[in-house]
Amino acid sequence: MTVKVSSKYQVVIPEEVRASLGLKAGSKVEVIAKGRVAYLVPVPSLEDVQENLKGKLNQAGLRDKMDRIK
Repeated sequence: MTVKVSSKYQVVIPEEVRASLGLKAGSKVEVIAKGRVAYLVPVPSLEDVQENLKGKLNQAGLRDKMDRIK
């Protein structure tokens, strides 16, 4: 897909790309330039990270507070 850079150096991310990256209005992305290629990497919100980690820390074998007291 080709997009045009505006006079303010803005680009519109096509709907198909937004959907595949899960981007919504207000989403943050990291822009990484490598050579002549620019990558857009979604930055997850704190809520997204917390939701993804919910219930997984103890499953990974990490000790909880009661284990440390013994």
